Parts: sequence; structure tokens; C-alpha cells
Amino acid sequence: MGLPPEIVAQLLEEGRTHECPDAPEICTKLVAVADLPTRFGSYQVAAFWNNHDRRDHAAFVHGNVFERERVPVRLHSECLTGDAIGSLRCDCRDQLLASLDWIAKEEAGVVLYLRQEGRGIGFANKIRAYQLQDQGYDTVQANEALGFRPDEREYGFAAHMLSALHIRSIQIMTNNPAKVEDLRRHGVEIVGRIPLVVPPNDQNRQYLETKRRKMGHWLDEQTDEPVVPAENGSK
Repeated sequence: MGLPPEIVAQLLEEGRTHECPDAPEICTKLVAVADLPTRFGSYQVAAFWNNHDRRDHAAFVHGNVFERERVPVRLHSECLTGDAIGSLRCDCRDQLLASLDWIAKEEAGVVLYLRQEGRGIGFANKIRAYQLQDQGYDTVQANEALGFRPDEREYGFAAHMLSALHIRSIQIMTNNPAKVEDLRRHGVEIVGRIPLVVPPNDQNRQYLETKRRKMGHWLDEQTDEPVVPAENGSK
């Protein structure tokens, strides 16, 4: 069972009348919810509008997450080449499919699909970065050569999406420490982390090694550090 109809109606009404007086620079509103049967199991898809990048972001909701704590949540950034075409240059599609499959087996959980292609630099610049990588640059060097930071994403609207769904606290599915820090900066209570490490292939091995070495990604489950203090009892 997903979000009950009466809860969906409440959330949509809240979205219709929602204003953001405390953070007008990033205002995110829930605008539509529909059932979405998938090959992984039953989901609901929720569409969000925001005034920050004016792109439509999505939440794929499994089970009833309303007012729930410790909800497994994956923040997945759009990757057209990986998600749709099956590119082997990255691990994006593998992570997306693994998170949808994992969450569908839980009582409840959410995959937030964020329209931040190419770590926030956009599709055309991502392909420009690929061109540089073909010439020997790594993923960090390519972004910097184009005038960008290694990662241009931000997660303020993701925090608003979780709030709009009345999710009280989350267990985040990520290998990216910056994602954890940014969500916490926006007030999301993170009570644990679920590693999402997928095996590399010959095409993305160096890419993943660069993320581990230069961007600090946790890509070794055996040596993983907790993202909450040990006394909290969660990893």
C-alpha cells in the first residue's frame, strides 16, 4: 500500500497553497501524484515544481512514508546517457536500478529523481566534459577545465521535497559525503546511511576511482565510516 488517497489529497492541497516565507529563494511544491506500477514493484510518482531551477523533479514513493521516520531515501541525479541509454562510462543506471529494487522490497522508501544532469552542469556541458575525458582528463579535471566545480549540484529542493511528503528522518542511500552534508545543512535529519556500491566495469573503473580519491566518495563498504555519531547506534 502506498500513500492513502486522503493523505494524497492533503499533500496536494498543501502544495497548492504552499508558500516559502523562510526560504523564498528555493520554494518547492508538490503538484501531482499518480500510481506507477513498475518492474520492481508498486510505486507512486509525485511531481514537484520549484522556483530555483524551474525544472520538474520527481519522487518515486513506495509504501506509506507520511510522518514516518528512518525512511530509506535515494537521491538520484538525472543521467540521460546512463539511465536511458545504458552508458558504461558511469555507474548511474546501476545505482538507480539497485535503489528501486532495494526500496521496493522494504516496507516504505523513496527515490528522489533530481534534474541535475552532469552533476549540475547540464547535458551539453557534460558531453563537453566527456570530450575532454576522451583526451585524458579525469572527471574532476574535465569539469574544472570547463570552469565548473567538480560537483555543481545542491539539494535544497530535495530537502523541501522530503518535507512536503512529511518524512521525519531518513536513511540515505549514497556513497557521496557532500550529499549528506548538504542535506543536513538544509535541515534534513539523517539517522543512517545505506551504501550503494555497484561493481565497476572496464569503462568506468577509473571514473569511480577518481570519485573515491578526489571527491571522497565512500566506495569500499568494508572500510566505510558511519555518517552519524557511533553513540546513535546507526550507520
